[in-house]
Amino acid sequence: MKYSLNAAALAAFASYALAKEMAPDETLAAELFDSGVRHEHIMATKMAYWDGRREQGLFDSSQYKSMSSAVDVVPCVNGIAELVANDPLYTFKCSGLDLYDFQSHNDLGSNGGEGSGSWGWTSPDGREFVAIAQSDGAAFAEISPEGKLIYLGRLPQYSAAQPSLWREIKGYKSYIVIGSEANNHGIQVFDMAKLLDIDPASPVTFNNVDDIAHFNGLPSGRSHTVQTNEEAGYAVASGSQPRTDKCRSGLIFIDLSDMSNLTSPGCAAGDGYVHDAQCLIYRGPDSKYVGEDICYGYNEDTLTIYNVTDKKSPSIISRTSYEGASYTHQGWVLDTQWQEYLVLDDEYDEYDHAGLGEPGYPITYIWDISSLEAPKQTGYYRASRKGIDHNQFINGDFAYQSNYGGGLHILDISSIPSDPTGKGVKEVAYFDIYPEDDDFEGGGQIEFQGTWSHYPYFESGYIMINTIERGAYVVKRSS
Repeated sequence: MKYSLNAAALAAFASYALAKEMAPDETLAAELFDSGVRHEHIMATKMAYWDGRREQGLFDSSQYKSMSSAVDVVPCVNGIAELVANDPLYTFKCSGLDLYDFQSHNDLGSNGGEGSGSWGWTSPDGREFVAIAQSDGAAFAEISPEGKLIYLGRLPQYSAAQPSLWREIKGYKSYIVIGSEANNHGIQVFDMAKLLDIDPASPVTFNNVDDIAHFNGLPSGRSHTVQTNEEAGYAVASGSQPRTDKCRSGLIFIDLSDMSNLTSPGCAAGDGYVHDAQCLIYRGPDSKYVGEDICYGYNEDTLTIYNVTDKKSPSIISRTSYEGASYTHQGWVLDTQWQEYLVLDDEYDEYDHAGLGEPGYPITYIWDISSLEAPKQTGYYRASRKGIDHNQFINGDFAYQSNYGGGLHILDISSIPSDPTGKGVKEVAYFDIYPEDDDFEGGGQIEFQGTWSHYPYFESGYIMINTIERGAYVVKRSS
């Protein structure tokens, strides 16, 4: 055992030394990424796994017991939050996060369950609302001052589309923007202000004719993810199919200035498929681009940075890969007001046992973007439990990460500007929403299960976590 630990330590050190940016391997990119082979393989792998779980009945969310409103809070005590005494399926490993609510997808109005994306909105008077993506639409709830999910209704998937587990949401002012991998879905835009006067005793099912704005300009109606740039007034549909379309599954821009007439001013096709992105007006050390509209693209095997100021003719500033790149998935800028660093996750390096992800512990890649033309991969953070990273967002000095079966993890990233190697990054809290894999070696399975997304931006401190199998959790940092 002593030898294996030392060997692991040496392997970790060696991989740390190799954690560097590199030029894309164009031959490999053409064969594996640009062709769509890798993405289609990942989606097929997920679908096969999920189909098996459906057959086992694990996606029937009615079997999961929602938390009683009579329970105020389940505190994290000695590393455990015990919702149901002596029941391992309701005993959650944790650190520094308390459980305030759990509601199953069934109790959140879904016939199909199967959670995915999520977002939130705070009303002008401080009320906090969430949109919870499910395979058959999006559920709406208010988070009460006590941290309880109050179900208010739902918006079904677009009427011309079939249910799909892939459903992503982002916010724009009081609106949410919803995309799906279902054919003919397009982009739904819903005003969350419609929730303000709903009586929870009479939840409302909204419709796709009168209650939304709709963009139907996607090639097949599909998108993999959506983004918004609130300051610049537009949304983005990324990963639309097919890759042979003129936009090549890149960034398709949607003008949100007139909700009665959603149109696209153009697309960024230059680097093909974009899995996810963050688009911001640039403020940072690279003086050449101050005030420009910049999109940070997470493009399967590269961090691709675009200048999209001219939506009709966007340009690529840089394309940079990194050692061990298996599927560049998502990321977030540390400070939108001074864009000097970002963190990036790779969804397949753990599954593929590649590069830093070879041991199976989720990797957060740290990038110095002080030069948009020459970003540098300066360091990384390795999680303490095995699993797969999926979506992360930054709020202040903390990164909030949905790591599938590992649950929600909160990292203190305040050290990165002074030490971009990542050695100073520390986990300060976590809540493991998937107890089923706790006894596996390394503390978790390397599988596509558990939490897909979360929303960490409420002033109250409540964080909503959306999960694939069960439903939505509300947690908060322990006082």
